[in-house]
Amino acid sequence: MSIVIGIDVGGSTTKIVGFEEKNLLNPMFVKANDPIASIYGAFGKFTAVNKIPLDKISRVMITGVGSSFITDSIFGISTTHVTEFEATGRGGLYLTGLDEAIIVSMGTGTAIVHAKKDDINYLGGTGVGGGTIVGLSKKMLGILTVEHIIDLAKNGDLSNIDLKIHDITSKKIIPSLPSDITAANFGKLSDMATDADIALGIINLVCETIAMMTIFAARQKDLLDVVLTGNLTTIPQAKEIFAKLSAMFGYRFHMSENAQFGTVIGAALTYFI
Repeated sequence: MSIVIGIDVGGSTTKIVGFEEKNLLNPMFVKANDPIASIYGAFGKFTAVNKIPLDKISRVMITGVGSSFITDSIFGISTTHVTEFEATGRGGLYLTGLDEAIIVSMGTGTAIVHAKKDDINYLGGTGVGGGTIVGLSKKMLGILTVEHIIDLAKNGDLSNIDLKIHDITSKKIIPSLPSDITAANFGKLSDMATDADIALGIINLVCETIAMMTIFAARQKDLLDVVLTGNLTTIPQAKEIFAKLSAMFGYRFHMSENAQFGTVIGAALTYFI
């Protein structure tokens, strides 16, 4: 048994996976403010749960913003740094089985990558992401926990928040443009809007912004496939929003099983390249 470990050290969570002869072991993550503590905490938890002895681990592949704190090996195991964009691209293709796609990492912020099997390029990104949801919810609703934001948004109504095309005109501005597409996020904020409406509006604002940026990237590369990865893929409302936009614009938004772990999976897979 030879196992490769992948670790992705993010701003608030550290994710970890393992591959045993290219077979994926169940991913997991830990939350910690200190990157070094989270790295070793995730490593210890993963090896203990999966009953993996250290001498069976052949390599650790590490990526993410906090990975720079590791300048040597982890527990004496050879450790290789992987760029986050390469890891994101490889992980997205692995999750979907696609040969080429736009891969999106939706974490605290958002990164967009164009990936082929042998060619991965960073296209750009936006500061709009999970951090935006948490920050706006804290200021507008006094809520910090993502789980509470999600739960509150379940009863939200966007008609009290967003201005739609049909709110401002009865004419078809562009024949292919649906009348219920958003003209302005929070452009119709009602005095009667509830906290649930606002919570859903915040999630919708972030998802629609990411969706349109990725559509522009896909158009540039003449592609229809967009692979969504990162923590935002675990938000139920996000799945509904991207599904609706997919139907509107004809682009395929893929949100696969283990999409939350796309980047760390890609980091581990880089060992086999």
